[in-house]
Amino acid sequence: MAKILIVEDDLTFSQLLQGFLQKHGHDITTASNIKDGLKAIAQNTFDLLLLDYRLPDGIGLDVLINARGTGSTVPIIIMTSFNDVRTAVNAIQSGAFDYITKPVNPDELLMIMSNALGGKKEPTAAVQDDQPEFIKGNSHDSDKLHEHIDVVAPTDMAVLIQGESGTGKEYVARTIHRQSKRKAKPFVAIDCGALSKDLAASELFGHIKGAFTGAIADKKGMFEYADGGTLFLDEVGNLSYDVQVKLLRALQEKTIQPLGSNKQVPVNVRIVTATNDDLVNSVSGGDFRQDLYHRINEFKIQLAPLRARGNDIDIFIRHFIKLANAELDRKVSSLSTEAKEILHKYDWPGNLRELKNVIKRMVLLSHDDIAGVDTMPDEMLFSVSNNIHQNRESDLKAQNEVNEKQLIQKTLIQVKYNKSKAAKLLNIDRKTLYSKIERYGLDS
Repeated sequence: MAKILIVEDDLTFSQLLQGFLQKHGHDITTASNIKDGLKAIAQNTFDLLLLDYRLPDGIGLDVLINARGTGSTVPIIIMTSFNDVRTAVNAIQSGAFDYITKPVNPDELLMIMSNALGGKKEPTAAVQDDQPEFIKGNSHDSDKLHEHIDVVAPTDMAVLIQGESGTGKEYVARTIHRQSKRKAKPFVAIDCGALSKDLAASELFGHIKGAFTGAIADKKGMFEYADGGTLFLDEVGNLSYDVQVKLLRALQEKTIQPLGSNKQVPVNVRIVTATNDDLVNSVSGGDFRQDLYHRINEFKIQLAPLRARGNDIDIFIRHFIKLANAELDRKVSSLSTEAKEILHKYDWPGNLRELKNVIKRMVLLSHDDIAGVDTMPDEMLFSVSNNIHQNRESDLKAQNEVNEKQLIQKTLIQVKYNKSKAAKLLNIDRKTLYSKIERYGLDS
């Protein structure tokens, strides 16, 4: 049984969700706005947060950011309307475990919740190198990537991996470790984006008992756990300036100083970092130290987004079907031709991570050995259809529909989804507005 907080302003949906999850043995607390949600979090310890994206006093990301700011690593699932897929991807980049679109599919929700509750993303990742092998594509970008890995892996050079969220940066880091002279030693991964300012220094360098409030015992840092092996710092650009200073000193002097201690601890660690931002801009803006940037960027690997990798997507589809079959005990052999065409037309803002989740969902919902379009997320079908309409510039009707959709969406956001106010501003009756909201998939 898990203790779960639902923050959802649609009371009917919240009650339905509460009843459904209670039938599956979970202890449910509900809140209808951000203020009450934050109050519940302050007074209770939860195993999982289910957050609606649009709320009366803000957005679900406000709750997420607040929770992460306190150092909490409780898994968070964002619930959003199906036309907000890019917003959902941004939520994952901000620290959400996953997202699910409305109307919520019960089986999909239980699957995502099971993943979140069974494999929480802790700031200190496991030191065992137990991730599956990184799958090699056959595109030019893939060939170039593996050529770079083969060249740099046997060295001790610091590697900076840059690419959009979901492109497989940690898999690349693990592959570098496997092919290095340090492969028999630990590979330690830490998500800097999930660390608060106060927690980051302790996680990296450790602390002694009494170093700060709550430090009830000595604790080793990740540098010590990774001694002799590889330390992977994901989203390194999120580290505070003070921690950047300590990190630079550790890399230059090959020693660390646990918080509260005067003792210098020697460490022998290879550093691999990753970011989905261009750190050059962060350096120019004064948010990231230039000397640290050059220290971690002895060799840069740029990962191409999935949309730019051509037919590599077919290789990943087959691989993720195999993984999903094994995990869900299914026997899906392939996807229908129409489903594959849609996957090729989609622009994949969440890259490989999103593709893996989509394939897993399709395998879960498929009743046959070939998964069809009916198992695909609505937001994907909507996105592909919308892109097709936008590309047909000569189709005046299609252009008018796109403009109308954008105007209605902008107005709904402006009035915080008060449909009476929106209809009045748009100079249409509520019945017409509801019809258009349903047509364009704009309901919150």
